[in-house]
Amino acid sequence: MADQDLVEDGPARRGARDGGDHTAAARVRTTTDDSPSSSVGAEQKREGDRPHGPASGPLSRRRLLGTAGVTGLALGAAGGAAGYTAGSASSSSAEKVTPLSSLGAGEVMFHVKHQPGITTPLQARGHLVAFDLAAGAGRKEAAALLRRWSDTARRLMAGEPAAQDDTAIALDAGPSSLTVTFGFGHSFFARTGLEKQRPESLDPLPDFSSDQLDRSRSDGDLWVQIGADDALVAFHALRAIQKDAGGAARVRWQMNGFNRSPGATAHPMTARNLMGQVDGTRNPKPTESDFDERIFVPGSASPSTSGDPAWMANGSYAVVRRIRMLLDDWEQLSLKEQEDVIGRRKSDGAPLSGGSKATEATAMDLEKTDAEGSLLVPINAHARISRPDQNGGAAMLRRPFSFHDGIDAKGVPDAGLLFVCWQADPLRGFVTVQRKLDRGDALSKFIRHESSGLFAVPGGAAEGEYVGQGLLEG
Repeated sequence: MADQDLVEDGPARRGARDGGDHTAAARVRTTTDDSPSSSVGAEQKREGDRPHGPASGPLSRRRLLGTAGVTGLALGAAGGAAGYTAGSASSSSAEKVTPLSSLGAGEVMFHVKHQPGITTPLQARGHLVAFDLAAGAGRKEAAALLRRWSDTARRLMAGEPAAQDDTAIALDAGPSSLTVTFGFGHSFFARTGLEKQRPESLDPLPDFSSDQLDRSRSDGDLWVQIGADDALVAFHALRAIQKDAGGAARVRWQMNGFNRSPGATAHPMTARNLMGQVDGTRNPKPTESDFDERIFVPGSASPSTSGDPAWMANGSYAVVRRIRMLLDDWEQLSLKEQEDVIGRRKSDGAPLSGGSKATEATAMDLEKTDAEGSLLVPINAHARISRPDQNGGAAMLRRPFSFHDGIDAKGVPDAGLLFVCWQADPLRGFVTVQRKLDRGDALSKFIRHESSGLFAVPGGAAEGEYVGQGLLEG
């Protein structure tokens, strides 16, 4: 866990391919009242979080979804009237249909420069699942699988049913900001005879002192991240992906997570984790000049320039860790002790060095002391140690989910963080920061890393293509 704030994006344009502007990978929302939608960013509000005007035309689910994704967005940008309705002007009251809510109408584009689910704002529900190719399955079977998965993801993200044997689990819902993201693990390349195309950045992560890894819940040939703002929509996508695997791959492990639901807070704000802390105040933002450089592989990637193979152009590397929080131990600490561990106030995320009027956005003064000469932000505080300026500029785009898997055999919560972070180079990003945390982070006493994975996530698929096509057919 690191002191970095999750990025927010602007509205998407239906069917448009992202040409470098991160707004094309973002969530679209409509609202039915004047209350702002919940967000994980404390500094800005999505342009898509605006009320939309009425639409007209034939009443069909596809028409309704399309209108919410296109017309509704345009009206919202122009400051249209609050609320969203569908139906022709001559429709009688008996024919009126309840419109999609702002939650259900959110749609994220599939065909974008960078795969969806990376810069997309945090979703309320998530599933992380890893697959191993079945015995005898190779490159040909993997290509067919990624083709099926990409088609299913495109359909479901647009609010359409799966092409084959749709379960109808999400029949009444809109897209609900669904995203499906695909990646390749280290072992995938040997199984498909593509060792020469395996990126050096995919070399296994080093061991860390806080690791207590369950290898059966780590790594995998293929990785899929699913996120949505509705639990049934997310589960529907999970089942479709699992069914699509058929005889080509089997599930290695699966983890389920959640975040705060949009609209649960009075105003957009950074998310909290299960320790009650504002979690992620210094995430890199797309507005920063070096954002792409730190998070994404260059669009002209090649071994001679970036060290990455050409098929990774516009891609990123995901580090996935199941981090158990020792909540019973944590909750025995006093408020001051908890704040000293983190280096920020629990109430609002403001740095301990900022004073009574500080906010979460107030710059942290690492040298400021109290009347006795003690540092206000302790030397081993998590927020101090994980800062990019304390790690040679190393940064990651954190995009986690919380998890709670019940009570374990000792009677304590099996709960914590499904940590997912994105970077152009995991050695310069996650590994650099985690090594520093490993040497003296006060938070380490209250967490345990129980599983781990590193995956190469290629760029988004162009129209008519599938994710990973450059690797599997290159």
